Amino acid sequence: MHLEDFKFFTQQYFIADLSISFNSNFLEANVLNILLLLSGLIYVLKNFLGAILSERQEKVLLAIQESEERLQQANRRLQESEKQLDQTKIVISQIIQESETTSARVRQSILDQGKIDVEKLTASSKASIISAENQVKYQIQQQITALAITKVTAQLKDQMTGGIQSDLIDKSIIQLKGNINI
Repeated sequence: MHLEDFKFFTQQYFIADLSISFNSNFLEANVLNILLLLSGLIYVLKNFLGAILSERQEKVLLAIQESEERLQQANRRLQESEKQLDQTKIVISQIIQESETTSARVRQSILDQGKIDVEKLTASSKASIISAENQVKYQIQQQITALAITKVTAQLKDQMTGGIQSDLIDKSIIQLKGNINI
């Protein structure tokens, strides 16, 4: 073969290859072989891909079921948490009420004790004042008595003479004799 023949032959082959036409001879076109090969592939791949897809579907369904179970558990935990929160709120409100009641009692107790202490102080002060007044009165009486005795003594000394003194002594002796029976 010559190079020119080869060029011509390849050019013809490429031109023929580029044209598409319908070949009515089924045997020559290998349509039956292609159909058999295609149906065999479909049959084999159907079982193979079907098994894989079936496994995948089972895994997806199992994952969905697990997710639904986790969602239900989460919902139950949420409900329990909400119940606990409500109970905690109730306990907190009770504690607040009790603390308010207790603080009111303590405040009233402090006020009552303060009143009692004020009354005690008032009574103690009055007693101290009365005691001080009585002591002052007693001291004044003592001073008045002492002054009166001093004044009387001074007057008696001035007015008392020897004769008056002996008359007084005699009268006192006579009174004493009358009271004593010998």
